Amino acid sequence: MQNRTESLLHAVKNRILILDGAMGTMIQRYQLTEDDFRTAELKDHPKSLKGNNDLLSLSRPDIIKQIHREYLDAGADIIETNTFSSTTIAQADYELSHLAYEINLESAKIAREVADEFSAREPQKPRFVAGAIGPTNRTASLSPDVNDPGFRAITFDQLAEAYSEQVRGLLDGGSDILLIETIFDTLNAKAALYAVQDVFEERNIPLDPKEGGIPIMISGTITDASGRTLSGQTTEAFLISVSHVPLLSVGLNCALGAKELRPYLKVLAQNAPFYVSAYPNAGLPNEFGAYDQGANEMADQVRDFLKEGMLNILGGCCGTTPDHIQALAKLAAEYQPRKIEEVTEEEESNV
Repeated sequence: MQNRTESLLHAVKNRILILDGAMGTMIQRYQLTEDDFRTAELKDHPKSLKGNNDLLSLSRPDIIKQIHREYLDAGADIIETNTFSSTTIAQADYELSHLAYEINLESAKIAREVADEFSAREPQKPRFVAGAIGPTNRTASLSPDVNDPGFRAITFDQLAEAYSEQVRGLLDGGSDILLIETIFDTLNAKAALYAVQDVFEERNIPLDPKEGGIPIMISGTITDASGRTLSGQTTEAFLISVSHVPLLSVGLNCALGAKELRPYLKVLAQNAPFYVSAYPNAGLPNEFGAYDQGANEMADQVRDFLKEGMLNILGGCCGTTPDHIQALAKLAAEYQPRKIEEVTEEEESNV
């Protein structure tokens, strides 16, 4: 792990790293049936499981491996585990909370196997696994009941407990990075960060990647043209809220296409003491909820980010495919990564 962390820190300092694209978009291509989501143990499970994509890591690992391979073939440096909804909280909808740890463990193992396969093939370009930690389907800051604004469907402690289990599974499966993503409620993200810190302390893992710790990436979601997260924070407020942890990167993903994301990304690029990431959607969804933006159009819009030196990590979210990632990888190779000013110990002591 120490060597992989060192390799990652070296790589991100010297070039723009490419994150993979959407998992759901690729899974849809397989036109799976209910049976594909059921393991032998879940043959008689009373709830419908179709659509529980994270479960495919147990029932159809071959599909998940193939999708990882396609993104790595397209030029991705980092692949995300198939664990966006792999907390006890999110899996409760399917009455599968008891499988949360196993899903995280197996998903990370699958990604690790494929990443190692490509790293062995091209030692000069090591591939990394990011353990994906989604926002859950509950919010700690907002009431789901319009008639009771003080009501909360989840507590901070419940979130932290669920995230801790997820983090343990992702680490045990071999993740190089922990990626807390698609953050619409920063309080949820702070519970995830608390859980990460707790597990790191439990396992004697340093929090700072420069000291050999496992890097943490944070990615928020601006939900509309107001430039705020769902819980009402501006991009700058979001950055300040998570800056207490020595992150590898902070960035934005989902909800918006590249063009719409640009002004908010600029705020991060100008203010973040960390590396900056972006993985926008393939444009905005059409009236059927599908994404029509092609790979070249998306790359043209992302070019502005790169020209202005805003990014260190680039990928795709909803609607993106290996074609999109290939176009972004080709484009990113033409540009230098964003530089961050590293404060020396001497400068720090003079502050």
